[in-house]
Amino acid sequence: MADHRVIVITGCSTGIGAHCARALKADGWRVFATVRQERDLAPLQADGIEALIMDYTDERSIAALVETVSARTGGRIDALFNNGAYGQPGAVEDLSTDVLRRQFEANFFGWHELTRQVIPLMRRHGQGRIVQCSSILGLIPYRYRGAYTASKFALEGLSISLRMELQGSGIHVSLIEPGPIASRFTATALAQFEANIDIAGSAHSAEYRRQLARLNGTGPINRDKLGPEAVYSVLKHALEAGRPRPHYLVTAPARQGAWLKRLLPADLFYRLMRRFD
Repeated sequence: MADHRVIVITGCSTGIGAHCARALKADGWRVFATVRQERDLAPLQADGIEALIMDYTDERSIAALVETVSARTGGRIDALFNNGAYGQPGAVEDLSTDVLRRQFEANFFGWHELTRQVIPLMRRHGQGRIVQCSSILGLIPYRYRGAYTASKFALEGLSISLRMELQGSGIHVSLIEPGPIASRFTATALAQFEANIDIAGSAHSAEYRRQLARLNGTGPINRDKLGPEAVYSVLKHALEAGRPRPHYLVTAPARQGAWLKRLLPADLFYRLMRRFD
């Protein structure tokens, strides 16, 4: 085990994290996969993955994770894949500051804390890879996704600043920007929507009803979703390439959106984006 490269992957109960943890294990990595709930440990452990509890919103939980991994590996973490996050739907005017703050705790501040704690271990070995699972919504704003979009825009800026600051250290930082990927992300977003937004009392209630139909599966189905293997293919490049890219766009909608943003005048682009769900 000592010769295996060590990676920490967060958000591994389902979806992108679960798939990438298993794929990296099969590719010879020593994988430490985090989940938030005890019930999600056993399926990962059954596949030979070292699964641990970690909650991005709890600094003690983050510190305990790094301490445990460091103790098991002799102070070695070769790579970190920050992935665990959720999306809080709702119009900006309907987001309480507390709801927005919770979005940032889980999607931004916790990622920053874990990254800061891992970097010293990487510096001791003169190398490392930090890969952030961002989103196309970290590059393109989108209505009714203001909280999630803001957290990903913040992640993009912080991560590229970090990438520049680490130049020459042997530690590389990359961002993956997926478009629609098949996962439980939508189900989680629906729960957050219903829990935190006054749907009936909002000025946006009519639009919310249409959004709810999409989220709960009674409306039109998004057939552009790819499986999590699409993210894994670029994650492998970010982890193994001699010169990993700063940005990896995943799915055709993500690439098309980024291309249109560069090509079109801003006002026209934002009016065009308003037409999409």
